[in-house]
Amino acid sequence: MVNKKIQEEEQQLFQLYNRFPLVLDHGEGVYLYDTGGKKYLDFAAGIAVMSLGYQNKELEESLTEQIKKLCHTSNLFYHENGGAAAEALNRVSGMDHVFFTNSGTEAIEGALKTARKYAALKGNGRFEIIAMEDSFHGRSMGALSVTGTAAYRESFEPLIPGVRFARFNDLDSVKANITDKTCAILLEPLQGEGGIHPATQEFMEGIRALCDEQDILMIYDEIQCGMGRTGSMFAWQEYGVRPDILTMAKAIGNGIPVGAFAVTEQVAAHSMKPGDHGTTYGGNPLACMAVKKVVEIFEKEKIVEHVRKIAPYLTKRLDELVEEMDCVTERRGKGLIQGIVVKKPAGEVINRAIEEGLLIISAKGNVLRFVPPLIIEKEHIDEMIEKLKRALL
Repeated sequence: MVNKKIQEEEQQLFQLYNRFPLVLDHGEGVYLYDTGGKKYLDFAAGIAVMSLGYQNKELEESLTEQIKKLCHTSNLFYHENGGAAAEALNRVSGMDHVFFTNSGTEAIEGALKTARKYAALKGNGRFEIIAMEDSFHGRSMGALSVTGTAAYRESFEPLIPGVRFARFNDLDSVKANITDKTCAILLEPLQGEGGIHPATQEFMEGIRALCDEQDILMIYDEIQCGMGRTGSMFAWQEYGVRPDILTMAKAIGNGIPVGAFAVTEQVAAHSMKPGDHGTTYGGNPLACMAVKKVVEIFEKEKIVEHVRKIAPYLTKRLDELVEEMDCVTERRGKGLIQGIVVKKPAGEVINRAIEEGLLIISAKGNVLRFVPPLIIEKEHIDEMIEKLKRALL
């Protein structure tokens, strides 16, 4: 049956993923089960999506009721979830106005357009974006243009013009790339796909100062590192350095496809207007119900406080791996987005981990990435470490 399912997908789908030969059937809590009933501890969470884990009853009941009422309506009309979802995201993100998209990539597209329109209305001729080397912002043409890994971009060039790449955590490199055409600087407070690299306090504060001095917009991509994962609702809040535009997705919907970009009052008042941007499905009743309920559960269940409590134990156990195993050379990360650098090929270790009943993913630089549901407990971390040790042997 499993082979039949895999064969069916390979025959019918446009094959653009290198998948592991695993057919998943259902999930419960922090575990996934394949079609044969085998149980897997999930430390990937759909790439940092399933923040509340699987089968959260409160969320499921809310979504089921919404499906029975109304899944979609045109943005030509209002619906009862839109305002509540937007208020919830603005409140927890520290921003002023939000626009709902369908994905993180679309959130980046909206952020780039907003920055360009802000500059256009200023009439200063600015259009250039500074992004970071080793960054990842998505697969659409705009998002790809600001993704700082040449291998992702090369086959699709020419991309949008006016993008410069600076070195992450190197303020002098950013300064060297600023010109009289620079309209925005884009970065991840913690690079995920690029190898699990947190920004330094000095770097964040330095870019904010440059942007304030030269009327440049500061854009954060918190699509992966946001929504509680680093130990605050959004990673920028730990630095105390507020962006002008903030992008988010993944965990804000706990599996329902939804993204968003949020802006300050200043940017909202002086950038895009009706007719400049839109999306058919963005912010529909089902997506907004997901966002509204996820935020509600986060606050009620004190998810961020739990991350702060449990993350040091994950850090400790991974640091012990570095000390104990010659094939593990470094740990880096923050909160519940962590990575270890391994000497063995990451793909081989991941395959071995799957055999042991553990799901993990990789990042750039032969890094094993750990982005589990935020509801994990110490016993789950201990179980993960034991399975991982066997996979590393």
